[in-house]
Amino acid sequence: MPKKFKEPVLIRLIRKVFPVMESLSPGLATRVFSQLFFTPFHYGFPEKEREWIMKANSSVLTIDGRNIQIYEWGDSKNPYLLLIHGWAGRGTQFRKFITPALNLGYRIVAFDGPAHGKSQGKQTNILQFREVLNVLIRKFGVPAGTIGHSFGGTVAVYANLTGIPLNKIVTIGTPVIADKLLGSFLKAIGATAKTGEAFQKKLIKDHGKNFKEFSLEWFLPRIQQPLALMIIHDKNDREVPIEHAMEAIKLYPSAKLVTTEGLGHNRILKDESTIQNALHFLKNGEQ
Repeated sequence: MPKKFKEPVLIRLIRKVFPVMESLSPGLATRVFSQLFFTPFHYGFPEKEREWIMKANSSVLTIDGRNIQIYEWGDSKNPYLLLIHGWAGRGTQFRKFITPALNLGYRIVAFDGPAHGKSQGKQTNILQFREVLNVLIRKFGVPAGTIGHSFGGTVAVYANLTGIPLNKIVTIGTPVIADKLLGSFLKAIGATAKTGEAFQKKLIKDHGKNFKEFSLEWFLPRIQQPLALMIIHDKNDREVPIEHAMEAIKLYPSAKLVTTEGLGHNRILKDESTIQNALHFLKNGEQ
């Protein structure tokens, strides 16, 4: 069985306070909701990840005025795989992928996204992650394949849709259905649908698009450049339920679906079969 997700204490506190704020000042509640939505929680680096940081060729790129932490493992002459972590994640969460990928003749390039890990910033969004990918492609060239966990999978497909040549992608535990994703965050902090509606209006005002237009639900049917896609998802994922993967297959029927069981949302990144399926697909184009 997957480990129970440890909810941050701050979220539990916000859930008690937010309904009162929403009742007394809806405008303030919307602004606070927006701030929270784009602010990732920070988690420490486990010791085993710190070991891989020590082994990495680490560098820093300044992108849009913020220092972004880059990690490389392997021979710089080899084709590379680009790894994109999820929301509140970090590049070293893919540590179990590194040795198998190197053994297949790849090198690895990963990073801590804006406002994540060792990178600078307090808030971020998919547009800023995309700009990091844009800079990495200019520096390292086109990757041989891309693996994105959770939000990282969304970023990878968005990059493809918007002209960045990521043409072989594996998503792992990636959300698809916009209303479900937004609804889960509303529920997590004790907000109502009214705040969700106000947040949507704010997005349109600030970015010219609603939340759905920043989701795989919107991206997948609009893919135009070549994309070989594998979707890996655990049937017991409590954070991003399996229905998201099922919807992705409906929207992009040529994708290959691999399901696991009992791994949940994060432990799946340490699973040997998940790693082998992802790498085999990127190497050979099949499961």
